Amino acid sequence: MSDERPQKPLPEEQLSRETTSLEKAPSVSGPGASAVPVLPGQPVAAPALRASDADRERVVERLRDAVAEGRLDMEEFQERLEAAYASRTYAELEPLTRDLPAVGGAPAGAAAAVTGPGQEQAAWPERIGGAGTSSTAVAVMSGFQRKGQWTVPARFNAVAFWGGGDLDLREASFSQREVVITCIAVMGGIQITVPPGVEVDVRGIGVMGAFDQRGNPGPLQPGAPRVVVTGFAMWGGVEIRVKPLKSDRENKSRRRKEL
Repeated sequence: MSDERPQKPLPEEQLSRETTSLEKAPSVSGPGASAVPVLPGQPVAAPALRASDADRERVVERLRDAVAEGRLDMEEFQERLEAAYASRTYAELEPLTRDLPAVGGAPAGAAAAVTGPGQEQAAWPERIGGAGTSSTAVAVMSGFQRKGQWTVPARFNAVAFWGGGDLDLREASFSQREVVITCIAVMGGIQITVPPGVEVDVRGIGVMGAFDQRGNPGPLQPGAPRVVVTGFAMWGGVEIRVKPLKSDRENKSRRRKEL
């Protein structure tokens, strides 16, 4: 004789309520999704979470950085760009940057990575703001130099008379998103060096002299500052060069050899 007892049937009202709850439970879609419905209150796996516009923009920024670094060609960039804007979940965004390094060469996730000051892919939001280190540099039959880590003010005046000056902005911070450098070169020269990805607007006037920009800035980096170079050159010149730091060139060369 069996001791099992027949289960008490659920009241009709309770059974109807539970059935309705299961029918309304959201299901997880996307790559790797399970066919089992997700019950109310049950956490959804992170890859299946819906991506926001900000998430998509972070991935797009990382892809733009990869083009500037030479890691992606324009065809690959366009394909991934379209896929990023069409993505609905983190699971769809993650593969787009999976093969791109982030800080220290670690794999980048769905969020775009930023690197520290002094590297080619600059963490620009962290390098914009604050008071300028100095606002004027003058060289009369002598020279001046600003390089390394310093803060460029909103307006900087550089004068070279029978002398020369060197302004290196590759490791500099900027007090504002747009800075104006006014150069006066009379029988002298001023050289301004900026990193790739920074927008440069040259407006200077030369009389028996010149304002000359050399080097290709490449694609503009998201959040990078804008440098306006203006002024006057007579029997002298102002040269703007686009040049990465030596450490950045060495890192690129090493990565190419590793590939």
